[in-house]
Amino acid sequence: MSEEHGARVGAGTSAGGRRLFCFGLGFSALALARRLLEEGWAVAGTTRSEDKAAALAAEGIEVFPFDRERPREIPASALAGTTHLLSSIAPDEAGDPVIDSYGAALAAAETLQWVGYLSTTGVYGTRDGGWVDEDSDLRPSAARSRRRVAAEEAWLAAWRQDGLPVHIFRLAGIYGPGRSMLDTVRAGRAKRIDRPGQVFSRIHVDDIAAVLQASIARPNPGRVYNVCDDDPAPPAEVTAYACGLLGVEPPPLVALEEAGLSPMGLTFWSDNKRVSNRRLHEELGVDLRYPTYKAGLDALLAEGH
Repeated sequence: MSEEHGARVGAGTSAGGRRLFCFGLGFSALALARRLLEEGWAVAGTTRSEDKAAALAAEGIEVFPFDRERPREIPASALAGTTHLLSSIAPDEAGDPVIDSYGAALAAAETLQWVGYLSTTGVYGTRDGGWVDEDSDLRPSAARSRRRVAAEEAWLAAWRQDGLPVHIFRLAGIYGPGRSMLDTVRAGRAKRIDRPGQVFSRIHVDDIAAVLQASIARPNPGRVYNVCDDDPAPPAEVTAYACGLLGVEPPPLVALEEAGLSPMGLTFWSDNKRVSNRRLHEELGVDLRYPTYKAGLDALLAEGH
């Protein structure tokens, strides 16, 4: 690490209180934000929804509007004093909205100690069920995943060129309260697609927050982490397990071509791989609370979700 990188971290350490700013207060970012609020952090961030802004403000989060399609300037004071920053906003065809709009301001921020960018394991593309880790080459098969590769590079360029303390987190399929196969089954939308050999990796939203907290405690700018559980599994198996928990008959197996998936839904099935999470265990010391989909679904049901 260069002296420039080290100087930035040192400046941030002496800046006083801890403040998290989230570009995009979505499902994953909010899981971290709420944990840090409970620990006494100041938390701020952006949303496109006025209704959501009011609800988050009631929780003690300072909220600002941000939408590339309807640009409204975030005041400089919004980022002042920020020690930790998380971006969960997906890139669009023009690039990464946060880097494009605020890259220069972030590069000039002297208080930043840690920056996290939430990417996706989709950047690896398909491996026909084989394993990938953070050193695997990137072969994105979908357009949105190709945009993610470009966005990752833009954030890492800000680290290399400007000393921004960037960490990349490649998230697997996210589930949690209100967003799990249990909810899909209850809604009558569950499908069991017959595709032998197909596996996906997953991660509970609470474990995403735990990984991010562990990285904040052990910053290593420029590092990339896969964020997934220990158990890549066939999606039909997950559906059947959720049905068993709810005491309903699993839907019949159907061919992918007969499942009636949307074009977007079909793109998820173009990738078939197992994602290694060894680095988050070995480098960040994370013990996942939900190391398998069964543990995660069991807990969600027990908690009333």
